[in-house]
Amino acid sequence: MTAFGKLIRTTAFRLTLVYLLLFALFAASLLGFFAWNTRRMITEQITTTVNAELDDLTSLFNRRGLRGVSFAIENRALRPGANLYLLVTPAGQAVAGNVGALPPGTMTGSGWLETAYQRLEEQDKAPHRALVRISELSNGFRLLIGRDLDERRRIFGIVAKAAQWSMLVVIVLGLAAGVFVGRRVLRRIDAMTGTTRRIMEGDLSERLPVGRSGDELDRLADNLNLMLERIEALMSGLKEVSDNIAHDLKTPLTRLRNRAEEALAMSRDEADYRAALERTIEESDGLIRTFNALLMIARAESGQGGAAEDFDAADVANGIYELYEPLAEDSGLALRVEATPASLHGNRELVSQALANLVENAIKYGKPAQAVPDATPPSILIEARRQGNLVLLSVTDHGSGIPEADRKRATERFVRLEASRTQPGSGLGLSLASAVAKLHRGELRLDDAVPGLRATLAFPALSGEGLGEQSSQPETHPA
Repeated sequence: MTAFGKLIRTTAFRLTLVYLLLFALFAASLLGFFAWNTRRMITEQITTTVNAELDDLTSLFNRRGLRGVSFAIENRALRPGANLYLLVTPAGQAVAGNVGALPPGTMTGSGWLETAYQRLEEQDKAPHRALVRISELSNGFRLLIGRDLDERRRIFGIVAKAAQWSMLVVIVLGLAAGVFVGRRVLRRIDAMTGTTRRIMEGDLSERLPVGRSGDELDRLADNLNLMLERIEALMSGLKEVSDNIAHDLKTPLTRLRNRAEEALAMSRDEADYRAALERTIEESDGLIRTFNALLMIARAESGQGGAAEDFDAADVANGIYELYEPLAEDSGLALRVEATPASLHGNRELVSQALANLVENAIKYGKPAQAVPDATPPSILIEARRQGNLVLLSVTDHGSGIPEADRKRATERFVRLEASRTQPGSGLGLSLASAVAKLHRGELRLDDAVPGLRATLAFPALSGEGLGEQSSQPETHPA
């Protein structure tokens, strides 16, 4: 396809042609209305003038007779730019006036008509057009009074010429504007097309060019760039997950197979087989939990959060406390909760799972580095409160914490820091909590508890709630 062919197929060029057509029709209508209105005004002026003269001459004829009106017509005919006058007898013979020739039968009628004529001094010239009125006087005499229409014709000529030039200028400028706008838009579209082609070839780092005009193409490019960033992040996450699965799940799967093979080779009685099966089931349960966590993270990151509802974060915190309080006690920890009413909108199950992951991490890693004999059991605090426009769900422990340099990496999939490698787990707890927070337009915060770690899920609060809820007495469950 040629450059011109691509140009005329652009939406901008076609819209320019449509606007050009509409403007041309509007201009033509405006000029036509102007011409019609001018014609009407000239005609009204002529009729007013002719009627006044006819009344004057008719009155003069009634007062002074034929001689008086003939004398008046001859005097008026000599004036510069005089009207047309013709007084004829009942037989049609001219008595007075400045009209030399009329079409046959013109003077036999009466009333208004538009007719051709020649003045007395212009017998050898082409006829003119005039608007005349013929009136019958007493004794059968007829009087014609009219006005030449040359002025109206000249005005029509001026309007027609103006219309022609105007339409020519409009068409030329419209086509030039269409070509200019179409080429500009076409260059931007071609640039976007080239970028999208490179993206389709696999280069997800490419971004659509964005101008500084802020027009609809720039807004479209901005939105598409945001989408590309999202897609690139998802693809990077997918690649990372795939690599991590291949690396981190290969070992337990291999161990599972080796244990089954060992059981077949070494076991000799039912007890040995039962023990081997129990170990195999335990390993399988761990793998299932890992895959479930990965599935939940993938759904959260893709925006498939399930059914959303309004619920109280305090109820979630109290429910997690009741569920994990026995486990914390068995681990030598004291679990506490402080919750004030704070409503939010989202998936209650996912929020509960994210908070549960934080509590599980706190139970695993929340013990102080140096235990003190006969001391009060170290505590873990679950909090639910509203702060400004946010609802905060936090878990605070007094363990070794996470160094600030490692906090961002700790929320990635399958990442386990050196201090946690001796503990069971898959490295997906914080990753799931972060994905759930992002799904609800919130964030996961990791802060120092001096000593220990405070992990906080920050969610947007319901806009209809007042801030007075912050002053409500918290519901506490001491250790």
